[in-house]
Amino acid sequence: MKKRVAPEQRKETSMAGEGKAIIWMNGKFVPFEDATIHVLSHVVHYGSSAFEGIRAYDTPHGTAVFRLDRHVQRLLDSCKIARLDLPYLYDELMDAIRETVKQNGGKACYIRPVVYRGYKTLGVNPTGVPVDVAIATLNWGKYLGKDALERGIAVKVSSWRRAAPNTFPALAKTGANYMNSQLIKLEAITDGYEEGIALDAFGYVAEGSGENIFLVRNGVLQTPTIANAILPGITRDSIIQIARDLGIEVREEQIPREALYIADEVFFTGTAAEITPITSIDRMPVGSGTVGTLTRRLQEAFFDIIEGRARDRHGWLFPIDAKAKVQRAAKKAR
Repeated sequence: MKKRVAPEQRKETSMAGEGKAIIWMNGKFVPFEDATIHVLSHVVHYGSSAFEGIRAYDTPHGTAVFRLDRHVQRLLDSCKIARLDLPYLYDELMDAIRETVKQNGGKACYIRPVVYRGYKTLGVNPTGVPVDVAIATLNWGKYLGKDALERGIAVKVSSWRRAAPNTFPALAKTGANYMNSQLIKLEAITDGYEEGIALDAFGYVAEGSGENIFLVRNGVLQTPTIANAILPGITRDSIIQIARDLGIEVREEQIPREALYIADEVFFTGTAAEITPITSIDRMPVGSGTVGTLTRRLQEAFFDIIEGRARDRHGWLFPIDAKAKVQRAAKKAR
């Protein structure tokens, strides 16, 4: 019997193997098909990895990586929390990511750096197990569907909650944490939704399976705090900054589940999801059931920056040619 593959899986699988991709592994570039690990690697059995999701965008000045500095620093932070002894320094990783994009054509792409424990022993104890690093680029489109940014998506509150404090380290972007995300996502898809919303251990709104969440109520933008077992999202941070630049009040606070149902607007943020409107939750329309005006305003401001139509006033775009950024900065200074 032929195994059934869901549409989302088919899209992602075909995307990953396209072209003559090159992957950075432990300081060397290897062909896509040779970027393999041993089946008995520690990470395969225990999820001992930390990773990042980063996007590079086409701009009038060439390809630029969005907030590369923050992503690399978060990877370092995740490794520290997970006790992964990362064998490369901040500047080395910054250069390696840029070079990997160049080696793969220098175009807009999704970038996946991953730090993982390799092969030595099979026990839970990782002492002495080598730590490896890989960087790949993918031609990944709109994470939640082609039309998601325009029409919005339908989501449900998941039966799976985020981990309680002092169980799993929510501030770290680790592979082990994403079993929870997989269960949230699979439940949502099985039940006919495009994504799920997780509550924290105390029943407050946390985030999506791989996205942060925002609510709009009476013109005020609300989002859960990092104490609600969320990943401190870099796109989340960017939207908070953009909203404040636009004079929109932002509150980071505990949000009860029922606030989702009476919000005027709700949307997800994330590197993969970017800014994805939510138009229904648990089969109930959010606001009028269409994309809200504040969501659309934030979308437009965000894409104007990352696609180079607006001034990069916060220094978020990192050209893949590091010298280009230095030259432009010097020109601005003059």
